[in-house]
Amino acid sequence: MTLQERIDADIKTAMLAREKDKLNALRAIKSAILLELTKEGGSGMTEEAGLKILQKLHKQRAEAVAIFHQQGRADLAAEDEAQAKVIEAYLPARMSDAEMQAAVKAVLAEIGASSMADMGRAMKAVNAKLAGQADGSAIAAVVKQVLAGG
Repeated sequence: MTLQERIDADIKTAMLAREKDKLNALRAIKSAILLELTKEGGSGMTEEAGLKILQKLHKQRAEAVAIFHQQGRADLAAEDEAQAKVIEAYLPARMSDAEMQAAVKAVLAEIGASSMADMGRAMKAVNAKLAGQADGSAIAAVVKQVLAGG
């Protein structure tokens, strides 16, 4: 079952169960997927593209929650937090710090990166390997730490 089919089925389920927050999040996902499909000329969407869309939507919700908390708008923050949890259910499980550290070291050893001069090449390889399993800024921090000799 593709991501789009799962979303469609879950929208129907959420409608029948009258789950407003879940339905709003699923509709946002479906809208983003349809927008991506029309960009590409209507051809099918890859799982990788779907994963990127989900990551983008999750990041947007997380940033909105932080802004709403700063502004003292707990009602709006709660709504976006609920949507972020729904979106998170479609993302792969996040890696722990220890797992990420081990994976980064393995990839760096594999490509032969050993200094900060290799940062660009290292980030490209690590991001490709850990796509969807860890946040980009967290990956960058670990890569810098390992390359700096930490």
